[in-house]
Amino acid sequence: MSQENTSSIIVVGKLGAPYGIKGWLKVHSFTDDPQGIFDFSPWLIGQQGKWQTLEVVDWRRHNKGFIAKFAQVNDRDEAMAYTHAEISMDAAQLPELPQGEFYWRDLIGMSVVTDKGYNLGIVDDLMETGSNDVLVVKANNKDAFGQAERLIPFLTDSVIKEVKHDAREITVDWDPGF
Repeated sequence: MSQENTSSIIVVGKLGAPYGIKGWLKVHSFTDDPQGIFDFSPWLIGQQGKWQTLEVVDWRRHNKGFIAKFAQVNDRDEAMAYTHAEISMDAAQLPELPQGEFYWRDLIGMSVVTDKGYNLGIVDDLMETGSNDVLVVKANNKDAFGQAERLIPFLTDSVIKEVKHDAREITVDWDPGF
């Protein structure tokens, strides 16, 4: 199956080398809970911009990672064709989050405005630090404080005051000079 609209596709892992002779492949998971990648099936497997659906029929832990068996892959030669392919899923397969929780991808592109009304810019990226997540905010071209980028800790209550999904805006308690 070929997928034309790839805007809602999220890469969640990568296939590694074949394992054994019966079509198993090593799996590298990018999900927070590594074995959570197996909660989604079928997988969209991407190679050279082309997407194909593969159904995981079995999986297990192997050393520090995982191996998986697909319905359509029955020997080592067939498995070789999928080595290093991206494992993806449609965003619609993501579970609903509890109120007040967000997927990082939902925050990208949102405006960030101080509680006093100053527009700090747009969320360009997020970073994971040891203690908390950090919004990477690309400042507006004519930022009054001369900032090109701001790093704002994603601390609910103290810094992040409100995330308005529909308005695509995050209200923060933050000094625009930083």
